[in-house]
Amino acid sequence: QVQLVESGGGSVQAGGSLSLSCVASGRSFSNHAGGWFRQAPGKPREFVAAISWTDGRTYYADSVKGRFTISRDNARNTIYLQMNSLKPDDTAVYYCATSPFEVGGTWESRYDFWGQGTQVTVSS
Repeated sequence: QVQLVESGGGSVQAGGSLSLSCVASGRSFSNHAGGWFRQAPGKPREFVAAISWTDGRTYYADSVKGRFTISRDNARNTIYLQMNSLKPDDTAVYYCATSPFEVGGTWESRYDFWGQGTQVTVSS
């Protein structure tokens, strides 16, 4: 059974940084794509970042480009989301997900397993 467990969420002031981690069991990020999504209160879940399993290509939502960085550590079977220059609009529950495709991309339907989410709160 595949399980994804996120950690690293918390509260931070605007301009600060947080680093999220997602550890997988039952599936390897060395041959499955990973991604991060987020859901703010009253809004649908949205794509944040994705990483391919083949060559590590990364993809970002325009709203986080230049501020967030997705990465992976195959030895730890973990993907990360480094978030810098955080804004109040970044406040959301952040979910990691894994995809059986080379890259999951921006579509939720391409991901088949999800974590439980971790709360990120950015105050002004």
